[in-house]
Amino acid sequence: QVQLVESGGGSVQAGESLRLSCKASKYTTDCMAWFRQAPGKEREGVGVSCMTTGNTYYADSVKGRFTVSRDNHENTLYLQMNNLKPEDTAMYYCATGFVPGFSTFDQRRYTWWGQGTMVTVSS
Repeated sequence: QVQLVESGGGSVQAGESLRLSCKASKYTTDCMAWFRQAPGKEREGVGVSCMTTGNTYYADSVKGRFTVSRDNHENTLYLQMNNLKPEDTAMYYCATGFVPGFSTFDQRRYTWWGQGTMVTVSS
């Protein structure tokens, strides 16, 4: 079992930046992902870091603005969010684990989830 704790959310103005952190209770080689869920909308994948392939994947909506990084010594996943837009307003969740048969941005792939951290971007 892996516990995940997100932090770093807050309220900012459009164009500003935030850095989210996700601390895992233990080391994992599984992909670690950021998802978000805006009010009234379905949860969507934002960015995923996969150690086994060395690749990082991004949703089209955040490419060029968000960066996912991973500190394996600290068991921590980060999400650097630059040039934030009002449409980025959402609860942001960290996830890890592996359920075979689902794609990288399918939330059903992931076993363990954090409690989320809220990001609010005003115009």
